[in-house]
Amino acid sequence: MATDSHALTTATEHSPVAGLSHDQRGGISNVVLGMLLFITSEVMFFGGLFAAYFNVRANAPHWPTLNPETGEAFRLDILPLVGPATVLLILSSFTCQFAVWAIRRGDRTAFLRNIGVTFAIGVIFLIMQGTDYVLLANEGLTLSSGTFGTTYFTLTGFHGAHVFGGAIMLGVILFRGMAGQFSARHHDAVEAVSLYWHFVDVVWILLFSLLYLLPGKA
Repeated sequence: MATDSHALTTATEHSPVAGLSHDQRGGISNVVLGMLLFITSEVMFFGGLFAAYFNVRANAPHWPTLNPETGEAFRLDILPLVGPATVLLILSSFTCQFAVWAIRRGDRTAFLRNIGVTFAIGVIFLIMQGTDYVLLANEGLTLSSGTFGTTYFTLTGFHGAHVFGGAIMLGVILFRGMAGQFSARHHDAVEAVSLYWHFVDVVWILLFSLLYLLPGKA
């Protein structure tokens, strides 16, 4: 009986699923494969949005378009929110990857710490983006402010929705991790969510470069 009890404890580790192993055939797991296919569809989705943006921009006489109230072009300021938010989001990619490396080697403490930090940064990014939206609205730039306002809020809004979805995924991973459901042998869900979070970060880097760094035309 003592031997059976010890074997059960060894097999379950922290939870009944913690002892499950990866695909021993060396192939990619279904969870990771499913996430890669989903990300592929998202690449096509954002590719369409980027194409629409460039088409609108190319056909506009001014970009950014002019504010009808002041007659001046709308401005997108990197400070005080967007620049720091971008740095935080890039940093979150590192903490997310640190979490993956930690769980691969069985370091649950480092895994939970880094996933928790990544989740917190995702929430902070969303708060900063919402605050920036309020500041832009106070300056007259809204979704209905011509083609520039429409394209800006469409692109950043869809990205924000993806960050929100990613934050939910990270929250679930954090909750499951605190319940002891991941180990060095069983962490496919962590790998999948990390891939999605890296994708979200890359999309924002492209958006930031396109909207804030690419020179306009008068």
